Amino acid sequence: MASPRTLIIIPTYNERENIGKMVDSILGLQQGYHLLFIDDNSPDGSAALVEALMEKHPEVFLEKRPGKLGLGTAYIHGFKWALSRDYAFIIEMDCDFSHNPTDLPRLVAACEAGVDCAIGSRYVRGGKVRNWPAKRILMSYFASVYVRLILLINIKDTTAGFKCYRNIVLSSIPLDLIPFKGYAFQICMKYAAIKLGFKVKEIPITFVDRIAGDSKMSKGIFKEAFFGVWQMRKMKWK
Repeated sequence: MASPRTLIIIPTYNERENIGKMVDSILGLQQGYHLLFIDDNSPDGSAALVEALMEKHPEVFLEKRPGKLGLGTAYIHGFKWALSRDYAFIIEMDCDFSHNPTDLPRLVAACEAGVDCAIGSRYVRGGKVRNWPAKRILMSYFASVYVRLILLINIKDTTAGFKCYRNIVLSSIPLDLIPFKGYAFQICMKYAAIKLGFKVKEIPITFVDRIAGDSKMSKGIFKEAFFGVWQMRKMKWK
């Protein structure tokens, strides 16, 4: 049975190697999903590839931005696009296959069953990480411990970027007030949903490090998250 009006938002910057395979994988699930790519003027021609795919697949859409403006702003752009078109469920995921498209129906099913935000989690029971060095796994895990202690939230994978929202969550969060662009954005969205009283649930997934394309991780992104959690505590959500 096709999911009612589900949009998957996928930001891209130099993801040409992954885009075609991602479209085939998601549409191959035959769940009626729509895909919105948000490209930040990738020099590798990612946007042109999406445009070519749009001619074959009416389920695929593209929003082009003038430059590399950050992951958080890309998702906010996509959220507003989705809300203006009244999608029931809105998903965010990466284009590099670190998030497995076969997990999409499980996230949507959780929201259909009454969860407001379903998180694809590496760190709940049943969740796994593959192809990451032990040092990076430990850094990610203890970063989430740090966030939980500062924000007092019971989310094991606070920086997870594979999530499904019900429409009402995104329409309730004051998106224009969120200043973050990297991992801090992912933390902030979860924190806002919890502070607004929405039901958030972690769904175990296996996270696999990218095979193709380049990682977007940087010291600036890590620093933003480290200090950003203190800023989040002061933000007004209602």
